[in-house]
Amino acid sequence: MKVPYGPLLVVEDVAHILELLEVTLRFKGYPVVSARNGEEALKLVDTEHPSLIITDILMPKMDGFAFVHHLRTDPRTRDIPVIFLSATYVTPEDKDFAMKLGAARFIEKPIDTEEFLLTIAELLTQGLPAIPDPLGDRDFYQGYRERLETKLLHKNTQIARTERLLPTLPADQKASFQALLEQSLNDRKEIQTELDQIYSILDELKNTES
Repeated sequence: MKVPYGPLLVVEDVAHILELLEVTLRFKGYPVVSARNGEEALKLVDTEHPSLIITDILMPKMDGFAFVHHLRTDPRTRDIPVIFLSATYVTPEDKDFAMKLGAARFIEKPIDTEEFLLTIAELLTQGLPAIPDPLGDRDFYQGYRERLETKLLHKNTQIARTERLLPTLPADQKASFQALLEQSLNDRKEIQTELDQIYSILDELKNTES
């Protein structure tokens, strides 16, 4: 089916979620291109000129917050509507920061498919919402640091609780909780890596300004 707009760009590092999103969108007739992190997505934006971007937040190499900040500071891409998806960044403060970056919508995982498709149809047919001016680098990285520090504390609490619980569980439940623990450990590693980079960038900005 021919559609009167460019492809939808889906950015998601978890393979089965990416596949689900691609299948759902293609079933409705949308052309779709995909990337597994913000770095890959920026390259595709240059070549594919998507009409709408759907992106996860917690991803390796470049996460969704950094990806959208790059989009909003480039005049060529600042008006592309973005839908954030996340199972990790779901507090009111997280959502507020996402909207300050210029997100058109924020959808929590697991995704309600009907709501997801309605949101996409609205954004493609009813015109773009007003996009705020891009955050300056210092404001962005300070807000980003706060979100990462909060998430790191939360992940540490989750990990500690799971590690205490595991030895007490029946054998048939241990595998699923071990998988949850491994996912939380991977998430913590990604968050810490991002946070270390943000500390470095903020130090550079401070040195430049002083």
